[in-house]
Amino acid sequence: MSAYSHGRHEHGQNFLTDSRVIASLMERVASTTGPLIEIGPGEGALSRPLAGIGRSLTAVEIDPRLTEALRLALGPAVTVINDDFLRYRLPSHPHVIVGNIPFHLTTAILRRLLHAPAWTDAVLLMQWEVARRRAGVGASTMMTAQWAPWFTFELGERVPRAAFTPRPGVDGGVLHIRRRTTPLVPTKNRKAFQALVHTLYTGRGRGLGEIITRAKILPSQQAAQAWAERSGVRPTALPSDLSVVQMVSLFESSGAAPPRGRR
Repeated sequence: MSAYSHGRHEHGQNFLTDSRVIASLMERVASTTGPLIEIGPGEGALSRPLAGIGRSLTAVEIDPRLTEALRLALGPAVTVINDDFLRYRLPSHPHVIVGNIPFHLTTAILRRLLHAPAWTDAVLLMQWEVARRRAGVGASTMMTAQWAPWFTFELGERVPRAAFTPRPGVDGGVLHIRRRTTPLVPTKNRKAFQALVHTLYTGRGRGLGEIITRAKILPSQQAAQAWAERSGVRPTALPSDLSVVQMVSLFESSGAAPPRGRR
């Protein structure tokens, strides 16, 4: 048994040990192209098969002991870097992110990735409930809604806690994030779009019609009702019920975005 099989609490180490789950993750990675960067490789459960698919692999590991062990195990074909991924400088060329990420750092890692410009796909294993929320299952979260014009969020399989050593208190889940080749909103308008989403999600009212009117996103209640009818939205719906297309439509109708002909 590995000297590190119990994981280290301060690093949130729950090592993936289920070969079926590893194979499933590899199938997702195989659907992508480009160099690979692995977050928190741990003992190399994913690193070893990733190293065997003939693509450049960089593994970023915060634990110096595991870093040295991985360098010995994986050899010179894999670049193993001892660093905190939250501070690691990602490359400016297209690449793919893969990782069984520390559950307690999920939100911080997602925020770091969503602000990074070059990666094309991120195949991530995280808490099941967080993966469901980020994929908009049931309803969209504010974070997902704010980034949906630039990324798609696909929920993968549920991973039982027994697939990890040590066993965490909750199940894991796979989230596959893809960068849209053609954004639904120009990047230069990202801050304005995200501000509108924040206003909607934090606004007061018993439904979208009331929230939009109170927040003065549209000039009048009549304008809010007209937009809702055009977009197929119930005035009593909540912001989390909106699709990305409907949210973009509201953004464009609000005047915060330039007319389509000027883009």
